[in-house]
Amino acid sequence: MALLFVIPPLPPASASDAYGWALWSADGRQVREHGSAVPALLPSADEVLLGVPAAVLSWHQVTLPQGSLGGNVRVRALLNGLLEDRLLDDPEQLHFALAPGAQAGAPAWVAACNRAWLRAAVQAIESTGRRVMRIVPEWAPLPVGAPSMVFATGDDDKALVTVCDASGVVTLPLDAASMAVVGTLPEDTTLQTEPAVAERAEQLFEQRIPILTTEARWMQASQSPWDLAQGDLASNGRARAGKKFNAVMQTLRHAPQWRAARWGAVLLIAAQLVGVNAWAWKERNALEAKRGAVRSMLTQTFPAVQLVVDAPVQMSREVALLQVATGGVTASDVEPMLAALGTSLPPGRMPTAIDYSGGQLRVRGLGLPASDAERLSSTLSTLGYSARSEGDLLLVQAESPR
Repeated sequence: MALLFVIPPLPPASASDAYGWALWSADGRQVREHGSAVPALLPSADEVLLGVPAAVLSWHQVTLPQGSLGGNVRVRALLNGLLEDRLLDDPEQLHFALAPGAQAGAPAWVAACNRAWLRAAVQAIESTGRRVMRIVPEWAPLPVGAPSMVFATGDDDKALVTVCDASGVVTLPLDAASMAVVGTLPEDTTLQTEPAVAERAEQLFEQRIPILTTEARWMQASQSPWDLAQGDLASNGRARAGKKFNAVMQTLRHAPQWRAARWGAVLLIAAQLVGVNAWAWKERNALEAKRGAVRSMLTQTFPAVQLVVDAPVQMSREVALLQVATGGVTASDVEPMLAALGTSLPPGRMPTAIDYSGGQLRVRGLGLPASDAERLSSTLSTLGYSARSEGDLLLVQAESPR
């Protein structure tokens, strides 16, 4: 499953502006292609992620009151009130997204960006038949206690430095003035730079800085737990659940930390398949051995039988023929039928007429109620006979061998 990560142009954007993109292999380890193109010319992919540049996002920390997470409309109205004094733009013009796992009564981060711009970017991609599965920020605030991260990005014409820590995300021009604002960085700070601005960044920070390509940085962003597709950008509960399920499945399928679990699941399934097939093979052999024993018994007992189709039925037929030939009594003869009927009739019930022909016994005059007739039929069935009532007539005959 190929993953396509798309970065829209900064506002104000037009329909002819190119979108940056990178296409990864299914395991997320290899960049297949990258470049920039208008939405109609973006490559095909199984999953499309939209990245929001840090330059268009602002971050705000709020504490939501208890009972405020009951619905999108309520959360939106509450965020409008909480952030109104902190924003430069009208809250109605902005799109808000709460941090994953935000809880009432605890501080939570809120990402804000221009609503019309973000909606236009999503519509431009989806108008080409591609569905945006998630919207992720280029960077997001780090958890409390996590070491700070600093990224130098861009090119010679527009070089930027972004600082991420537990207090938020700040993007500034990559110059000496910004370094004065950033100040002294903690010793455990992670520094990374894109190749185009590596020399300038190393001069300003006065140290060697590891190189991070734009595509690798986008891959890091794609693994963020954030999803900015909230509120009116999340069409309904089913769509949100589908996106969340898809994100979980992608993590389980491709995340390196789940590799051991994936191999364990594959080995478990393989072991189960081998075990089931071995057990089925053993059962088939045992059943075939029993069938062979029955066929052997039939052919040894009755050598005249050359072709075995249904051994139990053929053996029963041969036994009946042998009994007839030797004058023996079979279950379909009148004597065994009368004996079985006599032991099964309710006390005091005597027939007025008995007729036997063709292996069927016809009995009249019993006058059995429905309950006694059903009980009689059940008793005769255990003795190998079937019985049914037709008015005052009771028909009894030997059951066919199974």
